[in-house]
Amino acid sequence: MKDILNKLGGKSKKDFLKLLYTYQKVIDYNIICSITSVDGSIIYVNDKFCTVSKYSIEELIGKDHRIVNSGHHSKDFFSEMWTKIKAGKIWHGEMKSKAKDGSFFWLDTTILPVYDSYGKLDHFFSLRLLINDKKKLEEEKKEHARALQDMIFLTSHKVRLPISNILGIANQMEDCIDSKEELKEMIEYLKQSALTLDICTKEFSNFIYEMKKENSFFES
Repeated sequence: MKDILNKLGGKSKKDFLKLLYTYQKVIDYNIICSITSVDGSIIYVNDKFCTVSKYSIEELIGKDHRIVNSGHHSKDFFSEMWTKIKAGKIWHGEMKSKAKDGSFFWLDTTILPVYDSYGKLDHFFSLRLLINDKKKLEEEKKEHARALQDMIFLTSHKVRLPISNILGIANQMEDCIDSKEELKEMIEYLKQSALTLDICTKEFSNFIYEMKKENSFFES
C-alpha cells in the first residue's frame, strides 16, 4: 500500500481509496466481472454481467456459471480451465455463453485465482470482454472461405468439363466425318457444352460481384 501511495506522489489513504473507487467504476462500465467461490458458486456479479446475460443479480448469486452455458464447448474445455485455475494459474480464453432469452454472446475471459492472507485459495475473480463483433467477423470470413472453396470446385468441375468436351469434339471434327447426321450431333454437343460454360461463367461473375459488394473479404 505504501509503495503505491509513494508512486502516486504521497497521496493519502483516503485519496487512494477514491482512486480505487473510480477505477472500479471504469471497470464496471466496460468489463463484465464476477467472483465465484472455490466450488464455483457465484458470489458477486456487476451490472454489466446482468445486462449482457439478461439475468438479475438475484437469479445469479448462488448459482454457478453453467446458468449461462451455451453447450458450445466440450467437457474437456472446462476441465482444462478448472485444472489450471485450481492450480493457481491464470486462465484466458474465448467462451460462448447463452443469455436468459436464449441469445448467444462471446466473451474474452480471464480468470484469476485469489488467495487469503494464509495463502489458501479463497475465490476466483473473472474479467470478461464482449467480443461478439470479432466472432461475427471471423464467421463471415469462414463463410467467404467456404463460398470461395465452392467456386473453386465449380470452376474445376463444371467449367473445365465443357471446355474438355469442346476440345474433344474439335479434335474429332478434324478427322473424317462420315455423315451430316454425325456432324449435326457433334455441333449440338458443342452448343450444349458452350451453353454450360456460359452459365458457369455468369455464376462465377456474380459470385465475384457479390464478394466485392460485401468488401470485408477483400479488405481483410
